[in-house]
Amino acid sequence: MQCKGFLFDLDGTLVDSLPVVERSWCRWADRHGIDHQAVLNFIHGKQAITSLRHFLHGRSEADIQAEFTWLEQVEATDTDGITALPGALELLQHLNEAGIPWAIVTSGSVPVAHARHKAAGLPVPEVFITAEQVTRGKPEPDAFLLGAKRLGLAPEECVVVEDAAAGVLAGLNAGCHVIAVKVPADSPRLDEADLVLTTLEAVDVTRTADGTVTVSRKM
Repeated sequence: MQCKGFLFDLDGTLVDSLPVVERSWCRWADRHGIDHQAVLNFIHGKQAITSLRHFLHGRSEADIQAEFTWLEQVEATDTDGITALPGALELLQHLNEAGIPWAIVTSGSVPVAHARHKAAGLPVPEVFITAEQVTRGKPEPDAFLLGAKRLGLAPEECVVVEDAAAGVLAGLNAGCHVIAVKVPADSPRLDEADLVLTTLEAVDVTRTADGTVTVSRKM
């Protein structure tokens, strides 16, 4: 495929934060006597507030916001074991060297996303979209549409890179190209992704003298 810019999810795509995410949510589940697996099966790729509203259905918005504040503090202060995923640092450095614009588009809040980005030692993106900047989270397209706009690009000129089913749907709903990395095989519309990979190390990006950016699978 050809593109002009990239929109990267953060958790599970660029950063291995799975142990932290699951530790934090299991602590939260214990506070409410909710089964760990039920929580873990739902949360990935979604904004925390969306998950909290799902599990606390019927509770007041004030109660839900209080739970969000508690969970955000836990997640933002627990960075133990967070690392960049294989190929992430090299790919971002290559994009910077080639002058190809890219953004991080995450469902995480500012404190959580910035803490994990810093802990992983990744380059700073030109654009950093977090949960606070959109009303509707993934799988709605809003975050990726905003990321493309902030890069000065049309959605169809961007490649979304995602690891979660909700993120793949958001990228497709936005009209972007999509690279799915380690996305569960039974995820809806996965067959519509341009590339389905198991690692970012398999992504090949080249830019020709006329500025054309081509994205393919390394052979």
